[in-house]
Amino acid sequence: MLKIKRIQQIQEYVFEHQSVSLDELVTVFGVSKTTVRRDIQRLINDGIIKKVYGGVAINHAELKSFNERKTRNQFQKHLIAKTAANYVENGDVIFIDSGTTTLEMITFLKNKQVTIITNNLDIIVQALPFENLNVISTGGLLERNTKSFSTYNKPNSLKKYNFDKVFMASTGVSISKGVTNSSPIESAIKEAVIKRNAEVFLLVDHTILDKYAMGTYCGLEEIDYLITDDVLDKSYQHYATENNIELVIV
Repeated sequence: MLKIKRIQQIQEYVFEHQSVSLDELVTVFGVSKTTVRRDIQRLINDGIIKKVYGGVAINHAELKSFNERKTRNQFQKHLIAKTAANYVENGDVIFIDSGTTTLEMITFLKNKQVTIITNNLDIIVQALPFENLNVISTGGLLERNTKSFSTYNKPNSLKKYNFDKVFMASTGVSISKGVTNSSPIESAIKEAVIKRNAEVFLLVDHTILDKYAMGTYCGLEEIDYLITDDVLDKSYQHYATENNIELVIV
């Protein structure tokens, strides 16, 4: 097994089991304890996991809570969401990703006839009063930190939906790292959605740009619309032109 693939699988295994011993990793991955120590040290250096007595565990400090993120830059997120909602037409089938900016879209969709597929609990709750919004949950395990539903298995259920548009969130965006997310479990759904051949809208405020989280779920070139609240520098403008990305500044 390639080293980079093994490290990724170790990361996913630790996230699935919350904490594991070194001996368990040796047995599961069939490598020496020296190799395991070397692999996990890379994850520790990246802040993804932390050492505990006899093994390693998730570094929960890296996964900032949904409520904590929700209170930051609210006005900018409001404007970004309003702009994004203007692209939604009656009859659309859309995916709204779990995120504090994408959540704001419900306010501007409440008078439209739309089918919403989502992996976020708060989006479901906010859409509940509006009978014209047909809401479908992706289901799975509820991650309380992000209020999102995730699955350890490949999210094949998304293949049955033909999205018109998908509205994605991110915890970090850069040209070199692409569109990133803090939870590798949550990223599996994001990756599956991006591959559904729909128009892809990325909603991010300026504080997200030129930063990256632990996992990349798609390249920046896979985005069709980048909606943000500040003028991007020339490197992003040039990249957008080369890759047919429409930059929308609110």
